[in-house]
Amino acid sequence: MKEEVQAFATSVVKVQRASGAARIVARQLLTQLGHPDCSLPKGVSGAPVWPAGVIGSLAHDARVAVAAVGMRANVGALGIDVEPAECLPSELLDLVATPQERLKLGDDPYRGRLLFVAKEAVYKAVHPLDQIFLEHHDVEINLAERKAVVRNGRVVELRLSTSAQHLVALAFLRARP
Repeated sequence: MKEEVQAFATSVVKVQRASGAARIVARQLLTQLGHPDCSLPKGVSGAPVWPAGVIGSLAHDARVAVAAVGMRANVGALGIDVEPAECLPSELLDLVATPQERLKLGDDPYRGRLLFVAKEAVYKAVHPLDQIFLEHHDVEINLAERKAVVRNGRVVELRLSTSAQHLVALAFLRARP
């Protein structure tokens, strides 16, 4: 769509394709919510501008693009992220995992990357609400309970999906009644 093309005109082709693919997925989901032919321009923060009453999140890597959308009446916050199903380099594990999380990692080689993808999804969900920058240690993930606790006490629900190629995390808050 024209607005989207203009927003990414100065981006490298790889970024244009990945962002475009995520927006295609989002538009397909938006059609199911009654918003056909909807443009998703890039906002000032770089995040997509969603139609009135809609909340959403996009993510992509070099091979896959994902999106999550919902109605604001049902979803208070939403974040999604995707990463390759690869081990997190050991030098990054200390940056990502809190001491409590490290105790629960066990010998699963993908747990560190799963923590990373979950924390990125949490950040995407809560940043629009709180407008605070979060370091990885500002978010404590409990994979078994599918929950995250942010340093301000906010509790975020998680849904995780793993395949041989990718790890996907969805972070969300339900809308308040």
